[in-house]
Amino acid sequence: MRKDIVEDGKEMLEKAGVKDVYGFDKDGVMGQGIHEMGTARMGNDPKTSVLNKWNQVWDAPNVFVTDGSFMTSAGCVNPSLTYMAFTARAADYAVAELKKGNL
Repeated sequence: MRKDIVEDGKEMLEKAGVKDVYGFDKDGVMGQGIHEMGTARMGNDPKTSVLNKWNQVWDAPNVFVTDGSFMTSAGCVNPSLTYMAFTARAADYAVAELKKGNL
């Protein structure tokens, strides 16, 4: 699949008029250099999102999702610090809710 992606990319660039196109295909370690994100959208409406603003699953209030799946898009930088910040925020909220007897 990786080789097909490289070849398809080269073909698209060449058809767009780009000259001297070279492919790069390095056989790397699975997961290296990527950040899986999306699929558990955070939002204000359980009909259009999986998580509330506290990273809490709408349909399972004792479940918090703080990996990259709550971020449906990202820039071009490493999102790990953002994951950690949201995890700390969700954990703080969860502890407060536990103390109130809500979880």
